[in-house]
Amino acid sequence: MRPVYMVSGGITKFAKSTPKKDFRYMAKESFDQAMDDIPNLNLEQIDGSVVAYFSDHFTRQLMAGIMVQDYLGLTPKPSKRVESGGATGGMCFQTAWEAIASGRMNVCAAVGFETMSHVNTWKGNEFIALASDVNFDYPVGGFYTGYYAMMVKRHMHEFGTTERQLAAVSVKNHGNALHNPYAQFPAELTIEDVLNSEMVADPLKRLDICVMSDGAATAILASEEMAFKLTDKPILISGVGTGTDAMRLSDRPSREVILLNHERAEDYKDLKYPGVHSFRGGRVAAKEAYKMAGIENPLEQLDFVELHDAFTSSEIQTYEDLGLCKYGDGGKFVESGAANVNGKMPVNPSGGLLACGHPVGATGLMQSVFALWQLQGTIGEHFGGDDTLQIKNAKRGLIHSHAGTGTYITCSILERGF
Repeated sequence: MRPVYMVSGGITKFAKSTPKKDFRYMAKESFDQAMDDIPNLNLEQIDGSVVAYFSDHFTRQLMAGIMVQDYLGLTPKPSKRVESGGATGGMCFQTAWEAIASGRMNVCAAVGFETMSHVNTWKGNEFIALASDVNFDYPVGGFYTGYYAMMVKRHMHEFGTTERQLAAVSVKNHGNALHNPYAQFPAELTIEDVLNSEMVADPLKRLDICVMSDGAATAILASEEMAFKLTDKPILISGVGTGTDAMRLSDRPSREVILLNHERAEDYKDLKYPGVHSFRGGRVAAKEAYKMAGIENPLEQLDFVELHDAFTSSEIQTYEDLGLCKYGDGGKFVESGAANVNGKMPVNPSGGLLACGHPVGATGLMQSVFALWQLQGTIGEHFGGDDTLQIKNAKRGLIHSHAGTGTYITCSILERGF
């Protein structure tokens, strides 16, 4: 396989509603920003695209991908649509990576979007719940906040995780977003604000949960030869990994913990894994990406992480899956300040899904754009002169995209190629 680089990216401001912009306009807005950031690239040099959106129900349009391809001026070049639930954006990014790595394309645009504002929140939750087992979970009133509430209840029982630790994630991510002009829900919160917000599914409260959004994002990937012609700050995609698991939690048998290189089996000799407290697919995705990128200890070799925090609980669970701390120590990890912008391992310096929003098809690509800007050292340039969230001397970061209750998970590692 050939080396693959990310050379540019663009993003719209995520919002609760964008009544004056349809999905094509938003996709083009993000695409145009990416093109403006790399003036050496023209449309003729783009060999094709991958387009991502989660739900035809939200878009109210079948085959919306080809409409975006046409609106961007890329027809009749190759294109495909990718859908992988909440991991749709991350899978789109890796599908574009595959197009370059295989030699099929030299430049590929990965474009993702979602327009969730056409329906109210309850109808939106119904659409999202269709990404669970519609013959088993959905008919008995299943919805995703309920699924995650059950998982974190088990995490609390197994490891002693507390509601205050969950709230610390919300405070951190909403606070980071105060410095991110693209974020939908920046807020200066306290632990008590989160704990006193409305209960949705015990123990998850309104401020523990991401919001529905409209938005789009674009990542432009290129071969090594093209990357160095197009920019003096190419970002190498040094590792990719994808993991899966059964749709229903009850169908996931207990096995031994899948160990990362810096872990020991004796650390988990009494742990039933994955149970309903951990995402085995996330561990597989991380392990595969770390192997490709040559990472032995992520806490020492990564400079930041942008992960899928649809819920405060899933951020804590994912610390553990990625090996940033031991299984069971995720709550302590955030409580210690290790995940803060100035901590040992900044997690979601952008504000994550909790504060940026979660327009599903765009989310994983949003992460790639923020990672690109971190590694190029251009956060301040893109954030209106505010470089508060710029990780100093960032050389390598990880982006993590997640579907269902861990049914599809992608991890991609980006590092400076210059």
